Amino acid sequence: MTTPVVKNNFLPPGLVSNLQQVLANRMPAGNDGVSSKPVINDEDSSQPSSSGNEPGDDNVSKPIILVTNSDGIESPGLSYLVNALVSEGVYNVNVIAPQSDKSAAGHSVSLKETVEVVTADINGAVAYEISGTPVDCVSLALSGALFSCSKPLLVLSGINKGSSCGHHMFYSSVVAGAREALMNGVPSMSISLNWKKDGSQESDFKDAVTVCLPLINAAMRDIEKGIFPKGLALNVEVPTSPLTNKGLKVTKQSLWRSTLSWQAISGTRHQAASRFSGSQLGLGMQFAQLSRDASAAGAVRRLATQKKNIEIVESVGAAGKSVFKRTVKYFRVEMLDKDQEEDNEDLDFRALENGFVAVSLLPLSAHLDSETEAAALDWISSALLVGE
Repeated sequence: MTTPVVKNNFLPPGLVSNLQQVLANRMPAGNDGVSSKPVINDEDSSQPSSSGNEPGDDNVSKPIILVTNSDGIESPGLSYLVNALVSEGVYNVNVIAPQSDKSAAGHSVSLKETVEVVTADINGAVAYEISGTPVDCVSLALSGALFSCSKPLLVLSGINKGSSCGHHMFYSSVVAGAREALMNGVPSMSISLNWKKDGSQESDFKDAVTVCLPLINAAMRDIEKGIFPKGLALNVEVPTSPLTNKGLKVTKQSLWRSTLSWQAISGTRHQAASRFSGSQLGLGMQFAQLSRDASAAGAVRRLATQKKNIEIVESVGAAGKSVFKRTVKYFRVEMLDKDQEEDNEDLDFRALENGFVAVSLLPLSAHLDSETEAAALDWISSALLVGE
């Protein structure tokens, strides 16, 4: 089913009226008839405890959107998306994203590892960067341990550099971020741009935001109304030239995938650098490294004090064994596109190649139950038609 790109969807007039009344009651007029506003200290506003949703704050009535991604906190896809949401002026925007590129990390979690969390400077949003994965980002944000506000109404993961169609959903950590939100009962969208190495440019991310914003606004509107289908997450794939797209199309997940190509390389493991951040460790991670080094040094000292006992063990247990010499090799893996044989025009990658914005369901299991799937498809179809 093909539908044209929709226009911007706004909050219902009744809700806007209610918000205006709440704000008017909160700011009593002074003697001169001008509303009095509290003075905000710039230093206080940068503290992590200031979430933009504290009692008495003008933003307390705004719905919350959480944004994460897989390309890293400094990626253009995230920057353009957050700037657009802040500019809408009707949302509280919270951001938590990896410090560096975590693409193709799948649904990995930093279990039993210490994750570093640092405040980030993004105008108009409460933002953090962390040393973990996109799944860590969403899980931490929804846990209540970081943000002092209530749970977001919607989680957005993206905009990712490169498509996540077909079997790429299993590798994709931008999709995993949206899936983690769904597992926690929060509606979500993962958004990817079909980036072409020799044809795309950074401004394409801004155009991709323009294309996706009406769908985001429609979701927020219906979530607030209580009519958004439960258990629904969407995977949105934006074509290479976003503004010349042929419309939004509801698609099915294909079997499309790339091949993994491993190549032997020379040099050290430090050659693998991040795309969006430097190689310097954060202060917390440096302390962790120092702690590990100190533990290793302590082990050496303990080994020296127990030398006699160790010599006895070695003389018995290591007798007749030759010394094993380790060799080290380094490899790098890349995803290589291959020709696809599936010709169904309703499949995600085929619709994307044909210039459509491919919108597909992101179920937790292999298949949605028929009732949920029907409700989800009905909502998508009606959302795309709003504003024509």
